[in-house]
Amino acid sequence: MGKTICFLLFLFFVLVAVKTKKSLQRRRNITQLENIVESPASFAIAELVAVAGGIYLALILLTSFLKISMPERLVFFDWSVDYLAAIAILIALLQPICLALYYKISHKI
Repeated sequence: MGKTICFLLFLFFVLVAVKTKKSLQRRRNITQLENIVESPASFAIAELVAVAGGIYLALILLTSFLKISMPERLVFFDWSVDYLAAIAILIALLQPICLALYYKISHKI
C-alpha cells in the first residue's frame, strides 16, 4: 500500500514538474535551433532528464572531490536506486516548481 502511494506521489510530482516546465517554456518563448517539431511535453521531459543528469554529475564530482562516503544504494520499500541519482531527480523535479513559485511571488513573468 505504501509503495503504491509513494509511486503515485512520485508520478504526481513528475506530472506537475512537466506541466510547469511547459508553461515556463511558453512564457519565455524558447525557440528551437532546428526545424524539428517537438511537443511541449517531450521538450519538458527531455529538459528534466538533462537537468537531472547535470545535477547527478555535479553530485558525483562533489562527493568524489570532498571524499564523502555515501551509501551506494537507497532501498525504499522493495526498490533499490542509486542514492545520488534519487537526489538528482528530486532536485530536478522540485526546481521548476520552485522557479514558478518564485516568478509568481515576484511577478517577473
